[in-house]
Amino acid sequence: MSKTVIFTKNAPPAPPYASQGIICNGMIHCSGSLAFEPGTMKVISGGIKAETRQIIKNLEAVLEAGGSSLADLVKVNVFIASMDDFKAMNEAYDEFFADIPQKPCRTCVAVQLALGAKVEIDCVALVRSRARL
Repeated sequence: MSKTVIFTKNAPPAPPYASQGIICNGMIHCSGSLAFEPGTMKVISGGIKAETRQIIKNLEAVLEAGGSSLADLVKVNVFIASMDDFKAMNEAYDEFFADIPQKPCRTCVAVQLALGAKVEIDCVALVRSRARL
């Protein structure tokens, strides 16, 4: 069994102790992502909806680099700082998944997050095409 590390300039870099994503056995596993402003390591402002949108765009870039897409997701883990934001997070999340007939499995839990972030998301998806590494 081999694994391939995914790296794309179209998403924030992973911290030194992780990878943006790993392909293994036909699946891509994406590390948890915070809503970093493009080109910085600062969480964007604008609240839970803005953060959720930015994270999904970041994860989408990693998935695409690995030959996958949002439509190929099989599992999503959402970590939110407050369950009071659950409805608003879902509204932003649904903007990306409304036209995808087979929704991924999903878990959402409330946790304390780093850097004052309101949400963090990680995911696992099928690899459908050749990775663009």
